[in-house]
Amino acid sequence: MDHLVIMAGGVGSRFWPMSTPQKPKQFIDILGIGRTLLQLTVDRFDGICSIENVWVVTSVNYKDIVKEQLPDIPDSNILLEPCMRNTAPCIAYVAWKIKQKDPEANLVISPSDHIVMDVPEFGRVIRKGLQFVAGEDRILTLGMFPLRPETGYGYIKAKNVESLNKENEIVEIEGFKEKPSLQTAEQYLTEGGYFWNAGIFLWNVKTVEQALRKNQPEMAAIFDSLCAVFYTEQEQVAIDVKFPECENISIDYAVMEHAKNASVFPANFGWSDLGTWGSLYEKLPKDSAQNAILGQGVRMIESQGCVVHVPEEKQMVLQGLNDYIIAEENGVLLVCRKADEQRIKEFSSLL
Repeated sequence: MDHLVIMAGGVGSRFWPMSTPQKPKQFIDILGIGRTLLQLTVDRFDGICSIENVWVVTSVNYKDIVKEQLPDIPDSNILLEPCMRNTAPCIAYVAWKIKQKDPEANLVISPSDHIVMDVPEFGRVIRKGLQFVAGEDRILTLGMFPLRPETGYGYIKAKNVESLNKENEIVEIEGFKEKPSLQTAEQYLTEGGYFWNAGIFLWNVKTVEQALRKNQPEMAAIFDSLCAVFYTEQEQVAIDVKFPECENISIDYAVMEHAKNASVFPANFGWSDLGTWGSLYEKLPKDSAQNAILGQGVRMIESQGCVVHVPEEKQMVLQGLNDYIIAEENGVLLVCRKADEQRIKEFSSLL
């Protein structure tokens, strides 16, 4: 069976004041379309994974929000982390639990706060990817064709890029690259064969287990010790004790950078990780002055290149602003130059 695993424990600090530790961006209708990023993530897997095979790994603090936004997911499929330990322990927990009931399972691991504009193409890529990993000792990650020399994403270097065509869309990975400098990112685009790392992984549950046993034996042992309590009333108590013992490490460092069986599927389906206000601005429709506005009561005068996200009932006139972020949530107003968006985490600590 094919299973979708959604990682939904992040705090989204760069989208303050809309995103807060109490309600991070994955639980917000950030695009103004009536669906939160978490709900949109589940929506685009409709017809690929049944709702009984959708799993959400999140913080214990967000249990009620997840249940409210995804009421059809079984309670046993909402896994609650007592503390943040990055993506490797998150994936290990859900893989060990799924394996107990479905040892032949194929898994798609997806972040909860990304967007996809071309959902049919996304579905095609995911279906082909699941066929590629089913029953095979393979790890597949999705690489996005780079649209610009982006310094905010990690990159994947592919082998034999010249072999890419419609019949052969998947190639082996030569290596993973950290977030580069602008000069290095420009070099990647000039050279070719480099793709943005979207953080979406496909593999079967046996491959996950083998990779973690080999590269993270202590972590594997922790989840081995928990197998007896999965799907019981004792599970959460045991997780609360054992999960904090896991190393705080990403799946990239824990597994992917050591893997000899990793491939990349270069794709283009209008992906963004929505990591910043600037990335949201790129995806929103613009007026004639290139302002992206979410809020019916906003009037822009002699302003251009701004992104505005305020409550629908808010009446607001903005004059003489160029390339600014204007956002309000719960009575907190942010007015910040787009060029300084990386400082928003710093600004949020002032209140």
